[in-house]
Amino acid sequence: MTIPFTGLLFLSLLSFASCAQNTSDTKATTSTSATETTTKPLTITLALADNTGRSRLAMTLTNTGNDPLPASGWTLYFNSGSATSIDPNVVRVTPVNGDFYSLKPGPAFKAIAPGQSATITIQDRHIRNLTDFPIGFYLVFDTNPEQAFPVAMTVSKGNTFDKSDQQLAEKIYDQNASIQSIPADKGPKIFPTPVSYQETGQPFVLDKQVVVVADKAFTAEAEVLANALATVVGTKPSIRAQAAGKSISLRKKAGMAPEGYELQINQDGITLSASDGAGLFYGIQSLQTLMPLDAAKSGSVSLPGLVVKDAPRFPYRAFMMDVARNFQPKSEVLKVLDLLALYKFNTLHLHFSDDEGWRVEIPSLPELTSVGSKRAYSANQKESIVPSYGSGPSASNTSGTGFYSKADFVEILRYANERHIKVIPEIESPGHARAALRAMDARYERLMKTGNKAEAEKYLLRDLTDKSTYQSVQGWNDNVIDVSLPSVYAFMERVADDLRAMYKEAGAPLNTIHYGGDEVPKGVWEKSPSAQKLMAGNASIKTTQDLWEYYFGKLDKALKSRGLYLSGWEEIGLTKALKNGRSIWVPNPVFAGKNFHVNVWQNSPGSGAEDLAYRLANAGYKVILTPVTHLYLDLAYNTSSEEPGQYWGGYVDIDKPFYFIPFDYLRNFKDDKTGKLFPASAIKSREPLTAAGRANIVGIEAPLWSEKILSPDQLEYKLLPKLLAVAERAWAKDPAWSTETNTAKSDQLYNKAWSEFLHTLSERELPRLDTYAGGFQYRIPTAGAKVTSGKLAANVQLPGSAIHYTTDGTEPTASSPIYTEPIAATGTIKLKVFNKAGRSGQTITVVN
Repeated sequence: MTIPFTGLLFLSLLSFASCAQNTSDTKATTSTSATETTTKPLTITLALADNTGRSRLAMTLTNTGNDPLPASGWTLYFNSGSATSIDPNVVRVTPVNGDFYSLKPGPAFKAIAPGQSATITIQDRHIRNLTDFPIGFYLVFDTNPEQAFPVAMTVSKGNTFDKSDQQLAEKIYDQNASIQSIPADKGPKIFPTPVSYQETGQPFVLDKQVVVVADKAFTAEAEVLANALATVVGTKPSIRAQAAGKSISLRKKAGMAPEGYELQINQDGITLSASDGAGLFYGIQSLQTLMPLDAAKSGSVSLPGLVVKDAPRFPYRAFMMDVARNFQPKSEVLKVLDLLALYKFNTLHLHFSDDEGWRVEIPSLPELTSVGSKRAYSANQKESIVPSYGSGPSASNTSGTGFYSKADFVEILRYANERHIKVIPEIESPGHARAALRAMDARYERLMKTGNKAEAEKYLLRDLTDKSTYQSVQGWNDNVIDVSLPSVYAFMERVADDLRAMYKEAGAPLNTIHYGGDEVPKGVWEKSPSAQKLMAGNASIKTTQDLWEYYFGKLDKALKSRGLYLSGWEEIGLTKALKNGRSIWVPNPVFAGKNFHVNVWQNSPGSGAEDLAYRLANAGYKVILTPVTHLYLDLAYNTSSEEPGQYWGGYVDIDKPFYFIPFDYLRNFKDDKTGKLFPASAIKSREPLTAAGRANIVGIEAPLWSEKILSPDQLEYKLLPKLLAVAERAWAKDPAWSTETNTAKSDQLYNKAWSEFLHTLSERELPRLDTYAGGFQYRIPTAGAKVTSGKLAANVQLPGSAIHYTTDGTEPTASSPIYTEPIAATGTIKLKVFNKAGRSGQTITVVN
């Protein structure tokens, strides 16, 4: 589902210091046992000294306080991927839990006087981009363990990546060179691409005289349309059952495909037809995308005459929003829902619980949010959970701490339902559950103090006498629920019922609950007395794998009794088998055909799991294609040292989801996870999708994991414009290039389609998103640049963008010269791409 843990949160050079001390308001309050003050007795500068194999980081400690930093008696806490000491006599670096580390002075460390500095050296993982540096430092003195002092930090990567970054600019230049020029009037003016689109040359003038005529079945959708039109013509049109003159008619037409619609525009008016509310709603979204970008309050606009027949390719079109690892405010969730609705997604998979946070209030179990939603320093580690991903010592950090109240969540559900978007809640289990575990421990201790032992144990998630040892992929040693305990099932049913009550209050449908199921490490439950007792009394349970099946079997039964089905990550449908003397994962026949919906994420080239989604679908599981190689939006766009994001599963730019072929994706592996070319011959023996398996592919989903996302702006940077390529692939029919068997012809068709798509983004959709729903901070691609014949040539991925440049080493601005032809200057040349609204991307530096 997510990662072999690969490091730390991205922060730009300018934001390293500020993000860890974010003091925006949040629902949670600061921990009473650890008061963060504005005093900063220490600052840190991290410089990359060597990056051969593991990195060597020169850490300069500067005493900015009034007293000496003593030779002993203090601890620096921080988040890292795999930090270690080089000389333990100077400092000792120790993993605490997860990505949380401590650094203590060794016997050879010397005190640092006020105003003075000392440099020590530590090791960490090999660094590929700014994401990989340690972050989130704070200082605690042994003499005052209740107080944590934030530590500001800056980072320098030196010139280590100058050569590779320039080589990347050359690669981007070559890729951009294949983009064709497309006439502005070419192709459909509706996005995602409809099934059938034909312009008739009979435009309709939309103005204040128009009225909306709606069948009773479409009353809600008529309101949506009228409100949207008010922003164009300046007044809200009236909604009537019938009318003469200029009108937009919303008609119910039997026999159309689910979520399908027909749209006709001529000089007399507009007619939208559908069999269901969702289809009519998507027709309205198409109508909105036909509006000129400057239509707001214009009073009158001309819409092209056309006939459109449209329906989605997949019944399930989803975006997964991770608000557990790092939190996003309710306002951002609502804004994302507006975006999903515009591009015809019908599912929001809300990943609200994980090791690092529980983000939805469960009224029956208040500790889930009073403890589980709060990341902060706590001397006894009981009032909150440990800081992760650079969230720092204070609960005032809004990326680490926060949750949606019951009222918030009900509002989110209503908002989604009004836009025909279903929200799937995810209760991560039995692994990835540390926040829930710590919360139920806190509940247990609270009730035990009152002497109420039975109630204290009612929802406990671990055997308190369990001596099992394990470590999760992300480094946690206490994040797995003990599935042998009856109290675990009481907890799961309690949470499910509280969620169901909120969905009912919102009037929103709930068809499934996602229970995670991924990345449970070896060693769990092996020394649990509770597990041993269950095995002794149940002959069908002999191994921990049997416990796994026991757990999901019971969850399945509990959900079915509530009219729901079970969803999870691919592991819920897998079991171990021996092949050629070694243990491998294979589809588990126990749950096949039981309507388990599985998100299949593992397909990395060379992993042996490239065809796993097809194998599970062929075996009878309902499969949601969620491949890391093409749809994990949190992965970095490219290999630049300045590009934020993870890369454990490869790199994902706009093209990856665009050239994804859902029913034959084995043919379009172009590179491995390092970005190097991957030979197609390496996977020729993989299992193809059968006709029965094809019927089990229910749709596609693009996740955005949030380990590296500290703010709404950073979320939108990763999300867009990638999500638009996902929207096209989820809604539109098979493109011609994907079914063409002649390689040369397929490539030719693809280059044309790719060029048309980029023009659509650049000329229509991204300018729309500059203002839509308040405006989105989408990523503006960097320039491609290549020195040829002594001159620097440059180009852009998105046609129509402007490249500004400087030759004196300064940062380009909107007033810097605009690139129009190869630059003859020598020395350092800096280039930056600007969009039409004046916003810019990252700077590219080239030495000519």
